[in-house]
Amino acid sequence: MTKPRRNVQFQHRETNGHHARRPSVSGSSEGVSEPGSPGPKAMNGNSEVSQEEKSSKLTVDISTVQKDLTPQSEYEKKKQTFITRTIWTLVMIGGFFVCMFAGHIYVIGIITAIQIISFKEVIAIANVPSRAKNLPFTRSLNWYFLGTTMYFLYGESVIYYFKHIVLVDRVLLPFATHHRFISFMLYVIGFVFFVGSLQKGHYRFQFTQFAWTHMALYLINVQAHFIMNNIFEGMIWFFLPASLVITNDIFAYICGITFGRTQLIKLSPKKTVEGFVGAWVLTIIFGFAMTNVLMRYKYFICPVN
Repeated sequence: MTKPRRNVQFQHRETNGHHARRPSVSGSSEGVSEPGSPGPKAMNGNSEVSQEEKSSKLTVDISTVQKDLTPQSEYEKKKQTFITRTIWTLVMIGGFFVCMFAGHIYVIGIITAIQIISFKEVIAIANVPSRAKNLPFTRSLNWYFLGTTMYFLYGESVIYYFKHIVLVDRVLLPFATHHRFISFMLYVIGFVFFVGSLQKGHYRFQFTQFAWTHMALYLINVQAHFIMNNIFEGMIWFFLPASLVITNDIFAYICGITFGRTQLIKLSPKKTVEGFVGAWVLTIIFGFAMTNVLMRYKYFICPVN
């Protein structure tokens, strides 16, 4: 067994007159890295690359999940919309049938409520709240002309269809005899109030409101007057057109969500050509079938007594 040597010195190479010192392990690791192990910069670069790869993989996974869930979510959304519309459609149709079979008066009440609400909405389009506050009689005159128009049109229908009652009653006879004169005087009174309410600086707004009010009365109240006359001539002349409009809307929705692929108009992106054609065909079929059914009942074809 050999003994370890002590005090043994090794010769060192001299470089430029100085003793060159052998680099230590720590120094070598700091200066030069081994071929198999990456240096600090390489480690940082690899970590950034790995993070980018992870983020890209995560993004791909999320997009894949979204693609998998999108058809299901769209289906659930359409299903929920279809259920909600179906429920409210049945509720409105049920209420319509209840009012229709309750009698002509209830149907006329529905038409009156609809025309008042429609008049309010149309008048609100041309209304400017900031100017209306400074003109207190503007809205009052709108409703006054509505009342005057309804008095004239309703009176004409009542006198025509119930003259055997109105012309006999002692109280109603003067109103029936001078109905048109009374209506004309009511309109003149409203016109005088309109002229008296004109204010400097608001002429254009006030005349716009005046013209808009009369246009709304013509489009809404006059049509409602004709609808009332149709009801008095026979319920079929009201029920059949209303049912055709309702069924056309229902068939268009059903055909659109089932077969719809081609957009009909840009104004309404959800309207499709397939829904329009399908609703047109089915509405014609429904019209022929419903007409043959309603003609068998006197309640629908006979005028009101």
